[in-house]
Amino acid sequence: MVGALVSIDEYLRTTYDPDCDYVDGEVLERNMAERDHGELQFELALYFRTRQRDWKAYAFIEQRIQVAPTRFRVPDLCVCLERPNEQIFHTPPFICVEILSPEDRIERIQDRIDDYLRFGVPYVWVINPRSRRAWIYTQDAISEAKDGLLKTDNPTLTVSLPEIFASLNAQTSEQ
Repeated sequence: MVGALVSIDEYLRTTYDPDCDYVDGEVLERNMAERDHGELQFELALYFRTRQRDWKAYAFIEQRIQVAPTRFRVPDLCVCLERPNEQIFHTPPFICVEILSPEDRIERIQDRIDDYLRFGVPYVWVINPRSRRAWIYTQDAISEAKDGLLKTDNPTLTVSLPEIFASLNAQTSEQ
């Protein structure tokens, strides 16, 4: 089924494991996550969850988002400033996060970033768990988070990657 042309209705009725993107009639597999990807995804969600009350920001893991009439994307994590009532998001999240897997290719990731930005997502964060580098994409700029801080404005949210990675390291050393 993956790679074949299907209708939007068929895509929405089908359960994929893991979930897939839908781009102009084609169901596209997302790269399978490895442990470092999954752990980082979980830690980021936990980081937002523990600050949810103060930040009034809600994190969702692998949430389907309709970014265009014939395009659905499933970011690794997205963050909304209000809790959505819809099962499939039709309103741009505040942040979409993509965590790179070893098989990810720049063209494919850039297509996803472009879809999010065209849809109106103000911030797209791309994180490489192996190199521990991250980039912030907005409508106006691309910047590497050289200080290890992923930041937004209006509201100001700051995620400390060194803190996230330290937490991951602590878990690894406990095992």
